[in-house]
Amino acid sequence: MLLRRLSSPIAILTLVAAGALAGCGAEIGDSCDLSTDCSPDGDRVCDLADPEGYCTVVGCAHDTCPDEAVCVRFFDGTFSNKACVHDTEDLGTDSCTPDEICTLQGYCALRSSEARFCMKSCSDSSDCRTGYECRTRDLMIAHGGEPVLPPGERPAGDLQSFCAMAP
Repeated sequence: MLLRRLSSPIAILTLVAAGALAGCGAEIGDSCDLSTDCSPDGDRVCDLADPEGYCTVVGCAHDTCPDEAVCVRFFDGTFSNKACVHDTEDLGTDSCTPDEICTLQGYCALRSSEARFCMKSCSDSSDCRTGYECRTRDLMIAHGGEPVLPPGERPAGDLQSFCAMAP
């Protein structure tokens, strides 16, 4: 009986559509309750530290996020309070030690305290969900986070903005 139902063209189309939908995952930055809301394949996780969850990829590199996203690094813990100049560090000034990195905020942070996440790219806050802001360079300095650049590339002008929880 079931075999007869599955052999009808409508039943087959329904199964194909259901299978296609099951393979779809949410985009980076979408709300979620569970990681399976972000991807049934397990390649995205639901970060529940953000309001209503945030679909992301943890541990990204500059070129590994989906098209709608940018890899962003955050620094956990406290800064050394050793001042540095982000745009010129390692170009004649070396305020930070080799195990530190100069953040956009202008302080040396331990490289081991860095955490990376794929974050939704944006042009302005209307691209972000309610309760989230489109972090421009000024907001990155004020609230944290900065895009991961390719090795050897220096920041030049504007950095790629991303959607992050508004403070």
